[in-house]
Amino acid sequence: MLDSNDPLIALADTINWDSFEKSFAKYYSDKGRPAKPIRLMVGLLILKQLENLSDENIVLQWKRNPYYQYFCGMQEYVPALPCDATELVKFRKRIGKEGIEEIFTMSIVLHGKKAYEKQVTFSTFRVRR
Repeated sequence: MLDSNDPLIALADTINWDSFEKSFAKYYSDKGRPAKPIRLMVGLLILKQLENLSDENIVLQWKRNPYYQYFCGMQEYVPALPCDATELVKFRKRIGKEGIEEIFTMSIVLHGKKAYEKQVTFSTFRVRR
């Protein structure tokens, strides 16, 4: 049982995950190996930035932390890594600068003026305003 007052649960319940599903669906096809769920990948990228973790550490921490798993859309605890860390690199490349900016924009909308900085580095992309 998770504490429903935990900030990650509140944040997960606030984010419009469907908007990411709609925006990023164009980068997916039904050919080849099935891709990881969009919510999982976006959630991992958000958690990575919130906690200032590397790709390798976020997938390891996700396995250990049921709150991270809830944030990424899991209904039950999964005692396994969500993906290989290299899949985060591939996902960032897949969604490109436009997708990274969409995730960043959502963060600004949720956090208002507190999220405003002149320059923000998000993994391998740099967004300037």
